[in-house]
Amino acid sequence: MHKVSKEILGWAIAGLAGLAGIAVLLAMGSVSAVGGTPMVVYKNPSCGCCTKWAEHLDEQGFDTEVRPVDNLDAVKQEAGVPASMASCHTAKVAGYFVEGHVPAADIRRLLKEKPDIAGLTVPGMPLGSPGMEVPGRSPMHYKVYAIDHQGNARIYASH
Repeated sequence: MHKVSKEILGWAIAGLAGLAGIAVLLAMGSVSAVGGTPMVVYKNPSCGCCTKWAEHLDEQGFDTEVRPVDNLDAVKQEAGVPASMASCHTAKVAGYFVEGHVPAADIRRLLKEKPDIAGLTVPGMPLGSPGMEVPGRSPMHYKVYAIDHQGNARIYASH
């Protein structure tokens, strides 16, 4: 009986370790933590880097739908993207806008923390940001900005 008890205890410890591992993956922003959160990406019909960014999100477990539109300015204005912080595409997820080449990890953080902001943006199209990778070229340093409901910006992340 003593041997069986040690065996059962060993299996119980292994099971708890497995559950702890799952909790760590979720806390780190694993793919399953965003699965099922729909994101709509609005882009110019001919823009290739926007498509690459959407593919980056798909690879990271986001549920993206790409919608080519002829008038992105109207989408940006409706979402609350300040003109000075604009980029080449605008996405909407969970009540936020995501403007430009924002990395998936920063979007995961946004969805986890749920700050009282309008959205995130990477103004312009920095080389090396998701969707803007160029083989043989060094990536630029760039910042992700959080935009409040009044259009004010603060640094959210640096890459």
